[in-house]
Amino acid sequence: MTWPSSGPPDPPPEAVRAAVARALAEDIGALGDLTAMLVPETESGRARVVSRADGVVAGRACALETLRRVDPTVAVEWLIPDGGWLVPGSVVAEVSGPLRSILSSERTALNFLCHLSGVATLARRFVDAVVAANPATRVLDTRKTTPGLRALEKAAVRAGGAWNHRAGLSDGVLVKDNHLARLTVTEAVGRARALWPGRVVEVECDHPEQVSEAVAAGASAVLLDNMTPSLVSECVALVRARAAPGTVLVEVSGGVTLDTAPAYAAAGADLISVGAITHSAPVLDLGLDLVED
Repeated sequence: MTWPSSGPPDPPPEAVRAAVARALAEDIGALGDLTAMLVPETESGRARVVSRADGVVAGRACALETLRRVDPTVAVEWLIPDGGWLVPGSVVAEVSGPLRSILSSERTALNFLCHLSGVATLARRFVDAVVAANPATRVLDTRKTTPGLRALEKAAVRAGGAWNHRAGLSDGVLVKDNHLARLTVTEAVGRARALWPGRVVEVECDHPEQVSEAVAAGASAVLLDNMTPSLVSECVALVRARAAPGTVLVEVSGGVTLDTAPAYAAAGADLISVGAITHSAPVLDLGLDLVED
């Protein structure tokens, strides 16, 4: 199976470079940072990235790439790794070098850090809530990501201790309701098995009858969409009774919140996927504070 997947929190370097290049082109523009040019070119400075709130840090690779692209002479010392827990006043990094360069880098570097740390923080909160109810249940993200930033946001999810669902449509087969408008569950699973043997084949199910059909057809996983915890419990029992142990995963999705996630975990779900982790995570409040010598 290719999902759920976890691993080191660092995103692919090529994704970091591409995202940072776009962000700097958007922010600095053709004329450069007009306000930073008011500062004498010879001025140097030191600054600290400081947390204003509790949370999990993520996005260091993007912040570092931002600083290096603006000025390779800027030095950065990271004091807390991606995945590390922050409290108000935590110093994430210390930066030193030409003051103009630090000022020009500030907003883009913080935009990446604040957004990705917000994703990691929300992921950690879901993981903590779910593990307390059922340590065997894993929290997953979805493909509801910011266009162009998926690899970065999925790395932030891993930094928060959660797992990744599909990174893209070619990672596996997920038969949803719109596909089933033209296919039966049995037809969809059969065609997927014939075309891509060995790939994950998951079927979105709205009711227990679909779950039974998906298991009988040979699905790798069933996605219980917008079901109540009690109905999830019923479907979990159905899968356990009809499939060999460990052969069919049960995933829950659809409007899961921090309040409802523990009930779904307690109902026996193997996986809980939460789109809000990436599409609705509030930014983590981080700031860049200049240090007076």
